[in-house]
Amino acid sequence: METLDFSTRFASTPADHSEEWRRKVARLRPFNLVMGLVHGLSATVMLALSTGFSLDVTTFFQNAQPGLALDPSRLDVAFGLPLAVVTVSFLYLSAIAHLVIVSPWGWPRYQRELANGANRFRWVEYSVSSTLMIVIIAMLPGIQDLAALLAIAGLNVSMILFGWLMEVANPPGRRTTWWTPFTMGSVAGALPWVVITVYLVGSGSSVPNFVYGIFVSLFVFFNCFAVNQWLQYRGRGRWADYLVGERVYIWLSLIAKSLLAWQLFANTLVG
Repeated sequence: METLDFSTRFASTPADHSEEWRRKVARLRPFNLVMGLVHGLSATVMLALSTGFSLDVTTFFQNAQPGLALDPSRLDVAFGLPLAVVTVSFLYLSAIAHLVIVSPWGWPRYQRELANGANRFRWVEYSVSSTLMIVIIAMLPGIQDLAALLAIAGLNVSMILFGWLMEVANPPGRRTTWWTPFTMGSVAGALPWVVITVYLVGSGSSVPNFVYGIFVSLFVFFNCFAVNQWLQYRGRGRWADYLVGERVYIWLSLIAKSLLAWQLFANTLVG
């Protein structure tokens, strides 16, 4: 892998981009603005109409010698997680990220990011919003233990950070692509879905049908993000242009978050 100076890579916009590239980037400003408004409007409507339904987060401290029978009385509810608040949070986070990008402060920085084949705004937002999403998805089939949820959240954050590393370690004009961050991120990202699958299978018919709908639809879209990055760094077809992958990321973010939010709203939050 080539030696990279990350401290200077994003300090300026390369001068060799064509006028056509600059026009494509300019069109991303109103596009980000519209996407931010859509996310924000959805969150506001949902918050206004939602009930106070919550899911319990539990702890289980055995406090006994290993090998002894488990004492169910040690199972405690640590706190209730208001589903509406968490749901609108990942929508508002996306809205805020898009609006920061189009702001006078964010826009020149966003252009420099894209010119250097990366978008660190994206990874910061995803590290929080997609983590809230996977935690909710995990809780629906019954994963409620605080330690398990923190572990799932940590794995998801790791996946996002590997995606960030994949971009900053593979700049435009590179001779070869370093795939290790992508591979490691794929492993980290797969593990929460394995755990959720175990709980879905183990719970059997006690899980409502809408939970299966959420599981399947969000599993597909979470994997679409990985496919999009793979296409970018393989340079396949239209994805040879980094800006195509950027637009796809934005669309995937809107669709995945909206799918999860409105499925939750329709089945658990509507009054």
